Amino acid sequence: MPELPEVEVVRRGLQEHVAGRRIETVEVLHPRPVRRHLAGPADFALRLTGDRLLAPARRGKYLWLPLESGDAVLAHLGMSGQFLVQPPDAPPERHLRVVLGLDDGAVQLRFVDQRMFGGLSISDDGAVLPPEIAHIARDPLDPAFDDGDFVDRLRRRRTGVKRALLDQTLVSGIGNIYADEALWRARLHYARPTDTMRRAEAQRVLDAAREVMSAALAQGGTSFDALYVAVNGESGYFSRSLEVYGQAGEPCSRCGTPIRRDPFMNRSSYTCPRCQPRPRNARW
Repeated sequence: MPELPEVEVVRRGLQEHVAGRRIETVEVLHPRPVRRHLAGPADFALRLTGDRLLAPARRGKYLWLPLESGDAVLAHLGMSGQFLVQPPDAPPERHLRVVLGLDDGAVQLRFVDQRMFGGLSISDDGAVLPPEIAHIARDPLDPAFDDGDFVDRLRRRRTGVKRALLDQTLVSGIGNIYADEALWRARLHYARPTDTMRRAEAQRVLDAAREVMSAALAQGGTSFDALYVAVNGESGYFSRSLEVYGQAGEPCSRCGTPIRRDPFMNRSSYTCPRCQPRPRNARW
């Protein structure tokens, strides 16, 4: 699933190519991607037609396209959702689901989703912040993110540090990949109990998350297959720089110890057994 860097790459592409354009036509080619718009596909299309897209925004893994009317198109990419900016005569993508024709047919904004776990909906009065995602915390790259509050809240929890990092009400945008990479940089095991962490350790994890996501953002995000691409169809290449995620059996670049893979919350966690020793009082 795309995490903060991948979603931010898409947001920047939308800012460059569609902000300020008027929606002239809307085609919903499959109802599932607009299932969260409870009034249905026809209402979705009717309400968007004639409105204007403003500067796109993001909170964590969610995107929204503010509208001139004060509403917003709220988007979640799910496992395979893609926004593509295409000329109208470009052949339709195999999994094309929604098409917005912009500026009298000058360009199309296409939503493509193979697995259809993502989706689009209209958020009433959601231009500034859709109420549907108001409970989601700010992310570490947000200028308004409060480091001190994060550290305090993290240390009050009684859980493992990776589980805490994946809680989008504590800090948003961090998923499995960047949690593992940040913890490797911070030299902490994923099962380290948060209530035993010193303030400096909690801050170190936060700083590491910022560093790795900023590095990923600079390289267009992490792409393992064609299911994540930017709006121009290009893949990110941070996967070449991953230190532990997906590297089971490979030598740690710091100490040479083979990277270990453990099952974690129906997923996997990757650690260096030497750089990130498992705590005796491990907590999941």
